[in-house]
Amino acid sequence: MADRDLIVRLAFGSMAAQTLRAAVRLKVVELVGDVPRRAADVASEAGAEPQPMTRLLRALAGLGLLREHAPDHFSVTAAGALLDPGHPDSLTSFVGMFTEPAIVRAWEHLDDSVRTGEVAFDSVFGTDFFSHLAQRPELSAKFNAAMSQAVSDTAAALPYAFDFGRFTAVTDVGGGDGTLLAGVLAAHPGLTGAVLDTAEGLAEAPKTMARHGLERRCSLIAGDFFRSVPGGSDLYLVKSVLHDWTDDQVVTILGHCREVLPPGGRVLIVEPVLPEVVDPSANADVTDGGVTYLSDLNMLVNVGGRERTRKDFEEVCHRAGLSLRSVVPLAGAAPYSLIEAEAAAG
Repeated sequence: MADRDLIVRLAFGSMAAQTLRAAVRLKVVELVGDVPRRAADVASEAGAEPQPMTRLLRALAGLGLLREHAPDHFSVTAAGALLDPGHPDSLTSFVGMFTEPAIVRAWEHLDDSVRTGEVAFDSVFGTDFFSHLAQRPELSAKFNAAMSQAVSDTAAALPYAFDFGRFTAVTDVGGGDGTLLAGVLAAHPGLTGAVLDTAEGLAEAPKTMARHGLERRCSLIAGDFFRSVPGGSDLYLVKSVLHDWTDDQVVTILGHCREVLPPGGRVLIVEPVLPEVVDPSANADVTDGGVTYLSDLNMLVNVGGRERTRKDFEEVCHRAGLSLRSVVPLAGAAPYSLIEAEAAAG
């Protein structure tokens, strides 16, 4: 029965995701709160029908996001609270983006991408993913917000997991709204920094830096890392960027980092590192990498990149004129690892 249960649970996975999406769109968590509330009252405030709302709340309780104390009386669990946009660790934007039709539709063609190796998104929408975002400012803003929420645990852990004291300046390549670099700079007042991204990617970065009081210590550079990376730093940080791109494109990005790397400088890549053989526990525990394999397929379907093993990182670094010094799991931010690279000898 356990094997059958696993298949059934996985088959219902997309339905669970859409249940989260409905909860966010109806503001269920904000309306329910910590004190048990009647489903009918929640429905009234949400502008919904009582019986369907009760059914949604019970589904959320079944998923562990709400608790039903008595018939039709619900409160929010600790996990469910993360669907409140006011929560400091909120994942509402993340849920909204990864259940967004722009992400989900191409997954219907996963089998085609597996057969051909082609990016399904491009054929479904007639353009590549990032061009699609650039043409839709509202969707681009949603994506930026989702990435900011996704990086929050890394921003909390990274400053204390790597010896930033060796360096004077750090450039976050493809750093988006600057959440990650802000965490590093706040913890290391001796550092200055820069965020390199497209104009769309940097849209919220001024607010991030102002919120942390870092306007004078961090510059924001609109650019294209496929054309160049600005010099002036002795550490180049590349987080959740390389998995979006093909090996040749990754070599281009890292090669531009290598071109401006001073003596003693480093490139710090922050990405999951797949084991050479799948860990059998990965299907049971997100932190063991189960989600990373789904992320790998998401890269295939939507953008054309992939998640990589240590050997894969060694190969792209070598091609870019870099060599790996170390690969260390990032404690507190699984499944990410810190991949430190330097200029290759000779």
